[in-house]
Amino acid sequence: MLATLVVLVVLAAGLGGLVLWRHSYDLREEAVTVRHGDRTLEGVLALPPQGKGPHPLVVFVHGDGPIDATHDTFYRPIWESLARAGYASLSWNKPGVGGAPGDWLDQTMGDRADEAADAIAWARRRPDIDGSRVGLWGASQAGWVLPKIVARDGGIRFVIAVSPAVNWHRQGRYNLLAELRRDGASETEAAAALRRREAGLELLERSASYEEYVRAVGDAHGMTAARWRFVSRNHTADATADLPALRGVPVLLVLAGHDVNVDVAETESAYRRLLPGPELRVAHYPDAAHSLVEYHVEKSPARLTLTALFAPRALFAEGFLADQRDFLALVDAEGAKR
Repeated sequence: MLATLVVLVVLAAGLGGLVLWRHSYDLREEAVTVRHGDRTLEGVLALPPQGKGPHPLVVFVHGDGPIDATHDTFYRPIWESLARAGYASLSWNKPGVGGAPGDWLDQTMGDRADEAADAIAWARRRPDIDGSRVGLWGASQAGWVLPKIVARDGGIRFVIAVSPAVNWHRQGRYNLLAELRRDGASETEAAAALRRREAGLELLERSASYEEYVRAVGDAHGMTAARWRFVSRNHTADATADLPALRGVPVLLVLAGHDVNVDVAETESAYRRLLPGPELRVAHYPDAAHSLVEYHVEKSPARLTLTALFAPRALFAEGFLADQRDFLALVDAEGAKR
């Protein structure tokens, strides 16, 4: 019995050490505080392991949800990859996350762009950051935020847009239908879901209260009062109004083959139409889910957990990390020619 216990303790210690080793990244992380109006943004500045700089910078813009600065460590393999290209990364907790003041559900897309602008201005004042070489990285909902930031800041050097949405209403309908198909919903269930959606859109158009919404649809299906307010503020979002601000800016558009959240065909069409020219580069990952995690990994909770614990760099679709470094090398080479 004692021998068995000893073996289990040694095994647990070994696995714990393996997990710690796998989650040790070749970075220098610094906890930072950025002033944003009358509030502060609690964040992380991830610097390359060597050198005083000044380093070029990638500013991270989150997707939907209560996301902290590291996205529960999901960003760290990306930061490490960017650091190998010589780049620092800056990210921060959404309002109300990780003890940060405020509530992210109170924000509009414009509010999020203002927040990023303050973070960029702060970063440019640091001697270890090259303020002339600042770019953006954003995923999903960030598709409505990235072009707004560029419209406010003509000094943004590049944009990496990962699974970005274009039109809130069309994206919502696409997502609903894709999830219904994935879950094997019947025609009756799908029709009922679409009726609830149409009822919700009509209520949003007339700025109805949450109480009106619940009375109209019955089962709120997870829609809280705070989420309803957030949707009410943002449901008219459409990136096509702001995307022309990215003309002339190198853009890497990253699209996944198994995306049930965003209609990648619509996204690619809109980007190619509104951003003609060689500055737009499109990277397709046929085996990836919306998050750019390998689809076969994401669809299995057990495999996802084990990969995240023991091989976090292997979460992402093949080539995803390296392709971003290659894109930055091209941006640097083109910048050196000017």
